[in-house]
Amino acid sequence: MNQIKIILVDDLSFMRDAIRSIVEKENITVVGEAENGSEAVQLYSELSPDIVLMDITMPVMDGLESLKHIRAYDSGAKVIMCSALGQQKYIIKAIQLGARDFILKPFKPARIISAITKAVGINDK
Repeated sequence: MNQIKIILVDDLSFMRDAIRSIVEKENITVVGEAENGSEAVQLYSELSPDIVLMDITMPVMDGLESLKHIRAYDSGAKVIMCSALGQQKYIIKAIQLGARDFILKPFKPARIISAITKAVGINDK
């Protein structure tokens, strides 16, 4: 299996750190991190990751706006959105905008790995 390359996008560094520790245990490589959607769009164009795992609620540019820009740049982009409970309207909007999946916070490690492997077309173990 080829190495899966991922960008983590969340305004909270402890959330990025938590996700990084989960995915790296599964040999998924974090190639970049961003604190907001604007940085995510820039990183996507520079790094061409397999997956973007992105929070919806962030400063500067939120995840939905960033998703629009990334999908405009690359219609095949695989973006998984993260959202807190109670943000169902954003989840629906994210799916309409082309997000591959969404993960509710607080998340379970197995759910993150499942969403990533599903998005890149690898069956779960």
